Amino acid sequence: MKNNQKEDAQITLMTLDPGHFHAALVQKTMYPEVDSTIYVFAPEGPEVKDFLNKIESYNSRVESPTHWKVATSFGKDYLEQMIAKRPGNVMIVAGKNSQKIDYILEAVKAGINVYADKPLVINPEGFQKLEEAFKIAEEKGVLIYDIMTERFEVTTDMQRLLSAVPNVFGEIKEGSSEEPAISKESVHHFFKYVSGEPLVRPAWFFDVNEEGEGIVDVTTHLVDLVQWELFPEQIINQSDIEMISAKRWATDLSLEEFSKVTGLDSFPDYLKKDIAGDKLKVYCNGEMIYKIKGKYAKVSVIWNYQAPEGTGDTHYSIMRGTKSDLIIKQGEEEDYKPTLYIKQKEKGDIESDITAALQGNIAVLYPGTTSEKISDGYWRINIPQKFKIGHEAHFAQVTQNYLRYLKEDQLPKWEVPNMLAKYYTTIEGYKMAKDK
Repeated sequence: MKNNQKEDAQITLMTLDPGHFHAALVQKTMYPEVDSTIYVFAPEGPEVKDFLNKIESYNSRVESPTHWKVATSFGKDYLEQMIAKRPGNVMIVAGKNSQKIDYILEAVKAGINVYADKPLVINPEGFQKLEEAFKIAEEKGVLIYDIMTERFEVTTDMQRLLSAVPNVFGEIKEGSSEEPAISKESVHHFFKYVSGEPLVRPAWFFDVNEEGEGIVDVTTHLVDLVQWELFPEQIINQSDIEMISAKRWATDLSLEEFSKVTGLDSFPDYLKKDIAGDKLKVYCNGEMIYKIKGKYAKVSVIWNYQAPEGTGDTHYSIMRGTKSDLIIKQGEEEDYKPTLYIKQKEKGDIESDITAALQGNIAVLYPGTTSEKISDGYWRINIPQKFKIGHEAHFAQVTQNYLRYLKEDQLPKWEVPNMLAKYYTTIEGYKMAKDK
């Protein structure tokens, strides 16, 4: 933490090749321990321009404006420039997933901390490099951390907290391939609005060689949540993972749809390999069933072109316990907002136990949370609106965690082995799906 520090701040950020809007979302908030100057190293082009426009929009907004100053270094040798100049001690990277692990390796070799958007790796070769990167990071005394925003989604956290209440949940079941102990399904959309503006995606986002297939991309969040909810703060090793089945499939995009999302009027040459007839086939969908420490888990990710009017990305999850199931739904009945339900399985009245749980330790974290009986043996958990802050705001929460770890000069003992176990899981699923 002593590399080129500013006197007025412990931490100075360097943003490398910001090709994904998540890079900007880290800077939607100011942090007292972070220098107000961001150093950006990137190739010139629309992606870094979009990043700088987002920073400017945060600086100029009426409510809680930020005051970032931006120092830019453009050129094809942007990585070499960052390593040579090193004006900061933390590299933020969110962009081409194919290049991310090489950026991470170079950064840790140079003694630079890494804060990276998921996924860190998208193929078996990348996973080998990730294992090497963590070894080097330990030797150099720097931290690698991936941005797991979904741990801060309040219904997911509430599901995790209630699963630890034996009087309500019982114990997690072992499950089976047909009825896993835990299932998580995520539905995303290529066309969406971010910070009030239509999201323009770079054309390479649709190239699985660059972005990675769905089974190694968004599933990173889902696999992380499986680990985090089933075995909180416990070390998970790669030997604890056993892949049972995995599959992948494509979403077809017309040129008109592709143009609306990218602003381009034709498919680039590097996407021609994925065109069948007049449609671009994007292998962004995947599903895997695996065992983790003996419990069955299932994760699946689906990408559609655009959400129906009034809807958005959705999440479904179930944890199966001996006394009850904890279910998150986000459909029409829930007004497309994540909602947690408790479905009782055993006879007897657990309503007083639910109330006691919500008024006990959970009330310290989420005061005002109540339960509402919907039907016999079925309750909805009503979480106050102030805790439902949305995906974009979660970036500040993860960042504040990371800043604390930097201050302490270490991650929790379980984070590094669990990151490796997480990417081992996604890559094993990818290998199995590709073999099929």
